[in-house]
Amino acid sequence: MRNLLYAALAITLAAVVSTACSDENIGSSLNDTRSSIIVDSSFTITGTTVLNPSLRSRSSYQLLGVIDAPGYGHLESDVVMQFMPSQKLVTDYVTENTIDSCFLVMTLTSGNFTGDSLAPMRMNIYPLDKQLPYPIYSDFDPTSYYSPENLLGSISYSASAVQYGETSSTARTVSVPMDVEYARELFTMYKLAPEKFSNPTIFAQYMPGLYITNSYGQGHVMNFSKTELQVYYRQVKPDTTINAYTSYLAVSPEVVYNNNIKLEIDESLQQRINNGEAIVVTPAGTEVEIVFPIQEIIDSYKSRTSDGISIINSLELELPVEEIENKYNIAPPKYLLMVKNGMKEDFFEKDSLTNNKDSFYATYNSLKKCYTFTGMRDYILNIIKKQDGKATVADINLTITPIDVTTYTNAATYTTAASTIVTKIGPAVSRPGLARLRLDKAKIKITYSKQSMY
Repeated sequence: MRNLLYAALAITLAAVVSTACSDENIGSSLNDTRSSIIVDSSFTITGTTVLNPSLRSRSSYQLLGVIDAPGYGHLESDVVMQFMPSQKLVTDYVTENTIDSCFLVMTLTSGNFTGDSLAPMRMNIYPLDKQLPYPIYSDFDPTSYYSPENLLGSISYSASAVQYGETSSTARTVSVPMDVEYARELFTMYKLAPEKFSNPTIFAQYMPGLYITNSYGQGHVMNFSKTELQVYYRQVKPDTTINAYTSYLAVSPEVVYNNNIKLEIDESLQQRINNGEAIVVTPAGTEVEIVFPIQEIIDSYKSRTSDGISIINSLELELPVEEIENKYNIAPPKYLLMVKNGMKEDFFEKDSLTNNKDSFYATYNSLKKCYTFTGMRDYILNIIKKQDGKATVADINLTITPIDVTTYTNAATYTTAASTIVTKIGPAVSRPGLARLRLDKAKIKITYSKQSMY
């Protein structure tokens, strides 16, 4: 009889959980169910700002340029990249001499830069003379991988729209004229040994890639989302000549590429960090290591539910932000990852996605000025169920670090609504970011349903 009673209660509590999606309806399904909502800001989160200068890029963006922003710091970023070769080049009625020109075309979405849009800059491009290391990190020094005398292309540009060629209403390009002999060499190699173009690993043995750097100006940094080598040629047929162009090379997720980042944090900002403020700076700047009070939360939950049956519905952390004044209005990072300290490096090395047990991510809410980490229920349940409610050092010590998140949206159909899924998470290298995390004002909210035994 007792077992039947507990089974009935379990079913009843499951029904409560299914209706407990908001604070208003928790426990509304049964009159004899006593439900509790705890928002306990007495739980204290402490943390320390630490340097994070070496990142495994894992980003599809190429960050290029220089800015000097009081309140933020001095940032320089240039790029090294291998290429994905085209597996089929047009060779009929084409010779080396009918290849007329080539351009490195770099595409960015409108407004995807930080700094002064009118500041004049100059971009230089060099061929790499040996293969890039793997893995490669943001503090990589390309000095010994290229020759400054071997300039392939150069262009003056700015972030102003007049400097771009428009590819759509939201995307523009910077087209850098390149030495045509580079394209002709690629063409000849393909005709003689097309197998060298079969995959990027083999291709890199013969064409290691390019180094792209800023040679003049310090007014802005731009994050390009697409880079390819476009080659213009003529097909000289017996009865006609056709002018055409095609992409010989492109940057893709399958190849090795890297943003080489140097960040000197502003002295006033560094002083705030030295004084104990929790501040995140991107890219390759700082992150915050915190002590999360999960043991206190578990102990409080158990003491309040010891006289009945309970189910945890949710656990979340609301983390207020102080936006820091700086030149160029550099904003807080768009996303933050919270992950167990010992798992952070492995998380990025393995291209992991958050699992809501030992890793979580949050999006910045610019209206509320906060990040909210939701979906932490499995985190606390894992400790309660598998560790008898005893949190380990690894459970308590977490890192909050800025990230870039790539998503894919499934279009709506007649039967399903549109949905967005996360496809990639990597360290934040796409643009500068800056924020103070107000750990002293953080709020932890645990929601659970409880039924007492009478």
